[in-house]
Order: sequence, then structure tokens, then C-alpha cells
Amino acid sequence: MTRQRGIRRSAALAIALGLGLGGSLGTGPAVAEGTGPAPVRWGACPEDVVAGAAPTVLECATVTVPVDYADPDGAGIDLMISRLASTNPDRRRGTLMLNPGGPGGSGLTQPAFLVSQGIPASVLDSYDLIGMDTRGIGRSAPVGCGFTPEGPYFANIPPYAVDDAAVTAQAGVARQVAEQCAREDDEGVLPHLTTANTARDLDRVRAALGEERTSFLGYSYGTALGAAYASMFPERSDRIVLDSNIGDTHLDQDGMRRYALGTEQTFPAFARWAAARHESYGLGRTSAQVRRTYLALAARLDKAPVAGFDGNLLRQLTFAYLFKEVRYPQLAQQWQALRSGDAAAVRAARPPGAAEETPPGFDNGLTVFLAVTCNDVEWPEDVGAYRRSVSEDRERYPLFGAATANITPCAFWPYAPAEPPVPVDDDGPRNILLVQNLRDVPTPHVGGKMLRQKFADRSRLLSVEDSGHGSYVLGDNPCALNTTTRYLVSGEMPAKDTLCRAG
Repeated sequence: MTRQRGIRRSAALAIALGLGLGGSLGTGPAVAEGTGPAPVRWGACPEDVVAGAAPTVLECATVTVPVDYADPDGAGIDLMISRLASTNPDRRRGTLMLNPGGPGGSGLTQPAFLVSQGIPASVLDSYDLIGMDTRGIGRSAPVGCGFTPEGPYFANIPPYAVDDAAVTAQAGVARQVAEQCAREDDEGVLPHLTTANTARDLDRVRAALGEERTSFLGYSYGTALGAAYASMFPERSDRIVLDSNIGDTHLDQDGMRRYALGTEQTFPAFARWAAARHESYGLGRTSAQVRRTYLALAARLDKAPVAGFDGNLLRQLTFAYLFKEVRYPQLAQQWQALRSGDAAAVRAARPPGAAEETPPGFDNGLTVFLAVTCNDVEWPEDVGAYRRSVSEDRERYPLFGAATANITPCAFWPYAPAEPPVPVDDDGPRNILLVQNLRDVPTPHVGGKMLRQKFADRSRLLSVEDSGHGSYVLGDNPCALNTTTRYLVSGEMPAKDTLCRAG
């Protein structure tokens, strides 16, 4: 394995781990009457799921759904779901469906993961926790474009474009990737990987479980899926918690550009942390000095990479490691090694996983992210428009803006969206709790405010004075934990939008 390949694998894995946490449409197809799924038959989970869930006992099952909901009697695919059942029938309310984000994140072990993170027993009593691999992912008819870490496309965030020529060069890569995905789509499944279809799948699972309504807890992209479900099936949605909100029912170019805003808003937390530890890491005695260290180091690596580590990889890894404070020491260690220019030190400080083989689900995760993102909404096709966006965001968001505004394969995607994006429906029960950290890298606080405005009185916004991606159970703010648990267990929604102070 080359040094560059190992670093790229670890950077891509870090980004994937961070992004994957942890009424019907007027023009869209509906499920035909009498074509509902068969009741679920629970059994043993596959060995890899069991290993990932240990010591929690999970059951697994499959639910068949149409590939194309416009043709409900046509080809079908089997979705694998998991269950951590409530053991308290007197307190059980129903099902709590889970989604870890992505799109492209496997969710079969998420019930066990939340248990490992300390989800309260009152929630486990109240619900059967339902994890799943949504369509196209893992054990649910997985798809792949054939991506490898050593190829030109190893992350769903484009590389940082230092100038207009870099955008033009990336456009060539993006076009090749779109064409590659079209060639690899032998079964014609890719066009049907959409948020709307996944929301319809959720309703199929609900019906198969014999539930009149279902609750939902989604993180990151899972907020878009949950918002789509609550909009398409308001009468079947019970208690909905959307944590780390994208701001809509889909990710578009503006949403990806907000990654750079989130980076700018979150970076000061790391800078303060590093400045307080200057004697150990030597990255700057003040937050301003730490920021200058980053910008200078990235520019230097653009011109002269060290041990296969260039400026783009520094920016990608920094973005990913800002997701949680627990990663700050590794990030500081990597910066320190890179500043030294010592190739041996850089290799010694490389992130966990750099020497391993291709991470499991690498191709699958990248492919599903692309398919859902590109299928949900039309993306700009003009390369010049991306050059202008990159130039604007390079100045507006110097830390990462020239990456997140760069061109993606969605500009050349071979499939046109089959239907418009799911519109947010504010006509329904007041049952949507939006949870949002004030500082969050891929989903800045504005995403929660946007969805709050769209759902209007159906929702309440719980803002959390914290940094990181994911708040409920994944963070340590007691107000956020207590308020969200209280809503899930007793249905007590905050009377108004609420700020949870640092606790």
C-alpha cells in the first residue's frame, strides 16, 4: 500500500464515521391498496451484525418493498431491519425507528450503539428500537459504483480547489464518476434511491410491524429522512426527534456549502483547546495563532506534501475530526507531525485505520450518498457556476469553503429526479422536536432554524450550547438529554423554542 493510499483510506473512513452517526406528495407515486408487506418474522441476525451489537441482543428480519413505487407490483428488494425489543409491556408505547445519517450509513447495529452510549432505560421500556439498512445499503440490496480509496474519488466532499483550474480538473473527475456509476448500475436500481422512496419504505416497515403509527429518531441526514416521513405521512408519525438538522428533506448544493459555515463556527472550539495546550502541541498560544497555523500549514502542504499528506487531506481530516472533542488530541498530534515536516513522524501520527485494507462498506457508502443526493434534487450543471461559488466561498469560509462549494458528480448525474423534493408539510400534529448544537460542522445551527420555520407550529427547536455533531445521547448536555427523553417517554414538548445552556 502506498503512503498516500493509506492516508486517504483513513481520511475517508474518518469522514464516513462522522457523517454516519452515530400526507403524500401531490405528484409522487403512492402505495397501491392491498399491496402492503407481509408481517415481520424475527430471527437471528447475521454474524457481523451480532458482533457489532455485542453484548446487546438484536433480532433481525426482512421486509420486501418495491424498487419503484410507481410500479408497486414490479421488482422488489428486501430491506433488513433489526429490533431491540422493549421488555416492559406495561410501558411499551410502540416503535422508535432509527437512522444514523449519511445517506449511506448502516443502521442495523444502531439500537445497540445507542445502548452503549447510555440511552435511558425509560426509552428502552417505551419502544422497540428499530434499526435498518435502508435501500441500497449494507444488507438491503447494496449498490456500488466500484470506488476504491486509491482512485480519484475517495470522499463525497470534493477536494479543496486552490484556483479555477482545480475546479475545472475536478469537473473531469466528477463527470467520469457519474459515467462510472451509470455503467455499474446493471439492475437499474440507482435512480430509485431517493429520500422520498426511503420514507415510503419506512411506512412499509411500520405496516409490516403492525403499528398504526411510528416514532422516529434521526441524526444528520436522518433528519431529512424524518422530515420527509413526517411530511408525507403526518397521520402515521408519532413522536419525531430530528437531531443535527440539514435544514430540509434533502441535501442540495446550498446544504453542502453550509458544511463550510459549520467548520468556521466550530473551529474556534478546537482552536481554544489547542491554544490552552500550546506547550504540548506548539500550534499557537491563542486561537488566532492556531487558525493561522492551520492556514499556513494547508498552503504549505498544497505545494509540498509530506509522506503523501497534502493540503486537501489536511482539510478533509480536520473537517472530520472537528465532529467531536474526543478527536481533538489526534488532530493536534497530526498537525504537530505535519508542521515538523518529518515523514516518519507523520506516518507515526497517521489516523487509526491508515494501514488497514479498504474500510468495509467504502464503495457502498459513497455510492448511496451520491445516488440519494443527486436523485433528490437538480444540481447546477454549469462548471462556471461552480468556479464562481468556489471563489466566493474561498474568501467567505477560508477554512474549507473551496472544498464544499466545489463541483460534484451530481452536476453530470445521468438520471433526472423522478419527482420533486419532498415539500415540508406544516399541516399536521405538533410532534417534531428539532435538536441542534450551536456549533456543528456539517449541520450548523441554521439548519435547525430553517426546518423550524418550515414546520412552523408542528415543531419546537431545542438549541444546545455545545460543539459537535449529534446531541441526544451522543453529547453530554443534561438539558438536551432530559428534554428529549421527556418528550419521547411522556410526549411533553417544550412550550416554546428552548436554549440548553452548557451544563
